[in-house]
Amino acid sequence: MKWDDILKVLIELEKDKHTLETRVVSTEGLLIASALPQGVDETRIAAMTTSMHSLAKESVNEMNQGDFDHLYIKGSDGYLLVMQAGHNAILTVSTRDVRLGLILLDCKRTCEKIAKLGDFDYDNDEDEFHR
Repeated sequence: MKWDDILKVLIELEKDKHTLETRVVSTEGLLIASALPQGVDETRIAAMTTSMHSLAKESVNEMNQGDFDHLYIKGSDGYLLVMQAGHNAILTVSTRDVRLGLILLDCKRTCEKIAKLGDFDYDNDEDEFHR
């Protein structure tokens, strides 16, 4: 399975005029697929996303709040959403200031599509992810 399959799912999500940037990273902090603008340090964003995800999951667990569902951060211009997308993938979306419920629904559907693609292990020799 090539990263193109995930990129297609991200492009579909970005058709929503409120979605600005999307990316999928592994739970180990490796970039799987990205639709970020040029000039963005994708490696740094992947590492930060993984750290936020890990801390949010641990916080939910430590506070006995059940299973982690999603993390959202509100900035002055919109939201940053972080959601589990399968066993070892994380979806991150930045969006304008919109109705949070609508974008969360779209992101949840996107996560389900990514999860159906399978678990991803990066193989540097072939530049693709394998199930």
